Amino acid sequence: IRKGAIFSKRIGTHTLASKGAEGGGTMIEEISRSGEQVLTDQQILQLAELGRKIEDHFGYPQDIEWCLAGGQFYILQSRPITTLFPVPESDDNIKHVYMSVGHMQVMTEPILPLGMSFFQLASLFPVDRAGGRLFVDITFDLTTPKGRRMIKQKVDNMDPLMASAVRKVMEDKDYIKSLPRGKGNLLKGTKLFSWLKEALWLYIKNDPAILDQLIRRNEESLEKLEQKLLNLTGDEVFAYISEDRKELQARLFDPTIFGTVLVCQFVANWLNKNIKKWLGAKNVTKLLSKSVEHNVTSEMGLAICDLADVVRQYPEVCQYLTQARDDHNFFADLAKLPGGKEAEAAIKNFLQKYGMRCPGEIDITKPRFSEKPTQLVPVILSNVKLLKPGEHVEKFEQGKREAKEKEKEIINGLLQLPGGVRKARTAKKMISVFRNFVGAREYAKYFWIRRFAIYKRTILREAEKLAAAGVIDKASDVFYLYLDEFREAVRTGRVDQRLIENRKKEYSRYEKLTPPRIIISDGEVPSGEYDRRSVPAGALIGVPVSPGVIEGRARVVSRLDEAYVEKGDILVTHFTDPSWTPVFVTIAGLITEVGGEMSHGAVITREYGLPAVVGVEKATKLIKDGQRLRLNGTEGYVEVLD
Repeated sequence: IRKGAIFSKRIGTHTLASKGAEGGGTMIEEISRSGEQVLTDQQILQLAELGRKIEDHFGYPQDIEWCLAGGQFYILQSRPITTLFPVPESDDNIKHVYMSVGHMQVMTEPILPLGMSFFQLASLFPVDRAGGRLFVDITFDLTTPKGRRMIKQKVDNMDPLMASAVRKVMEDKDYIKSLPRGKGNLLKGTKLFSWLKEALWLYIKNDPAILDQLIRRNEESLEKLEQKLLNLTGDEVFAYISEDRKELQARLFDPTIFGTVLVCQFVANWLNKNIKKWLGAKNVTKLLSKSVEHNVTSEMGLAICDLADVVRQYPEVCQYLTQARDDHNFFADLAKLPGGKEAEAAIKNFLQKYGMRCPGEIDITKPRFSEKPTQLVPVILSNVKLLKPGEHVEKFEQGKREAKEKEKEIINGLLQLPGGVRKARTAKKMISVFRNFVGAREYAKYFWIRRFAIYKRTILREAEKLAAAGVIDKASDVFYLYLDEFREAVRTGRVDQRLIENRKKEYSRYEKLTPPRIIISDGEVPSGEYDRRSVPAGALIGVPVSPGVIEGRARVVSRLDEAYVEKGDILVTHFTDPSWTPVFVTIAGLITEVGGEMSHGAVITREYGLPAVVGVEKATKLIKDGQRLRLNGTEGYVEVLD
């Protein structure tokens, strides 16, 4: 029902009815009622209006029990539903299909209003909001073969459960045919021709120095942005950020970055397909991914180990970190200790390059490492406790040696085959291109988040002015305003604090919701499914993204600042993004609820040589902290052993 009219209805088939029995009680009676509507359309609308009034009264979606007697509706019971996910709003009568941006970005937590506004600045396509999350409307993408190919391409390696749910929608041919034609959102702004052209150039040149040029372009762009915003104030800040959107997207969707993604997809497919065909070896690129250069995310993991090697030299510093909770005085208190200045310098050196990162970093409102350095304490202490000095460097070098040995094994095997010289020469080129460029995909988000950090420092200055003038209660209140509302508050010196407080209440509810991967505007949530045929009974199934079988203790963690791990632990969490990379140095394996073949956790575990299974639904609920697990990263399942 929309706008007081019935939009669509589905009449079920009833085979059983519960009726009053003589003498009291109830009895079940078999009936045959197919295609027969029980309520009139007028009664349906009347019932819907009653439901709306009840929901408005309680302020929550309600589970309502009712009966109809003598032509009159009676409400028997109403209780709140805290798990029903709202649907993005649309202004037409088309049945829309929405795809979760959170699952695409592997960050399913609520994004605050200001975070949504800044994400839209970076996005090539428009996004819709519901339940504190972002969705992309793929309805019109479904109407053309090109659009459907684009959807499949995006979701197949991103999230297999999302891919399965999308395919269920695509299989409804009557629905697809009923849709009016329109330009799909996923095709907007894509520059496929220039990306393919760059991919070809990268393959021909095969020169990693091209990436150095990419880095210089981004560094120069960021320096220009910072210098410009430094001298702006008030509405000028918002005007320039709006103007900078073009440069933001140019850097984020740089042809060189997307060229590396496409060329690596090409060579990885060629290697996996042909090496399996010729030598029988499966998924060789997972082993060839170990310890590659030009991966700024794995470099962060190594950098925090360097930091831990400084900290471990000073027992008083280590003791202080076990109790550190106060971010405001963190460095001042640290500097008073023996070795404190050395530790402070090491931490600040790390933050100079990686301080803009944090869990959930696509939401600009999330506290960065530089704002809340105590987030890093569990990782630093785990590295001090579990690693020997310099062990991380040796592990990285060992990964390089293993990748090189795998390459030699492949080349030597091919040389034994008919036409082996030609096959070996081609394979060697493919492996070289793959290892030169596969890590470069991480640069896109790295420079994106660095740009966000510059924006954030600037807009927080404006927020602090509003707080000092009493316009808002505290600077962080602006996180609950959309960018245009924030700009208007700066321009007028006025804001409705009740709006902010109401949104805070809304978001406290949104935190309890689990966003669907796919949701249809009539409320239907198509579910994705795995093929369980080769999985042991009782095992939890997911996506095998990094090979190997490991047994270990489950360490179920929701937040990075809780990630105290022991050697041999298997990390179980909702999702990981680049900020979690430092934890990977000390764990034995990874299980996440969200992700696919090319998600962050998958890419980094392959590089570190850790078995991993991602996309394991409800893993943090079904696995208890401390349980012993067997993780099979080759076949894609997890067994609970006790």
